[in-house]
Amino acid sequence: MHYWLFKSEPATWSWADQVAKGAAGEEWDGVRNYQARNFMREMAVGDRGFFYHSQTEKAVVGTVEVIAPAHPDSKAGDPRWECVDIMALEAAPRLVTLDEIKADPRLAEMVLVRNSRLSVQPVTPEEWRIVCDLAGLTP
Repeated sequence: MHYWLFKSEPATWSWADQVAKGAAGEEWDGVRNYQARNFMREMAVGDRGFFYHSQTEKAVVGTVEVIAPAHPDSKAGDPRWECVDIMALEAAPRLVTLDEIKADPRLAEMVLVRNSRLSVQPVTPEEWRIVCDLAGLTP
C-alpha cells in the first residue's frame, strides 16, 4: 500500500462533499499538473490518502481510500488528463495544520513542506504514521 495527500480548496470541494458521496466516492478531477497526474497513475485501489483543505484551513481533515485506478478525467475533454476515484474513510478528530507539520522536524522532508502547491503528492509510510498520530486517526 502507498500513501498520498489530496489537496482541495474547501469552497470548491470540501471534506463534507467527499463524505456525502459515501461508498460510491468521487473522481479526483480537475488536476492539470503533469507531476500530480503522474502520481495518480501510480496509485492502486486500496491506497490511502490524507484529505487536505488548502486556502483557509491549511490542514489535514480526514483520510480517503483510492477506489478506482487512474482513468480519463470525465470533465477534462483532453485524454492527457487522468484521475482516480476516492472515498472518504475517517474524519480527523483533530486537524493537523500546515504550520504544525512544518514545525515538526520529523516531517521536514514531507512533500507538503517542500512543495506545498502540488495538489496530489506522495506521503511516506513514516509520515503517514506521524500525521495519523497527530490527528488521532487510525494509521
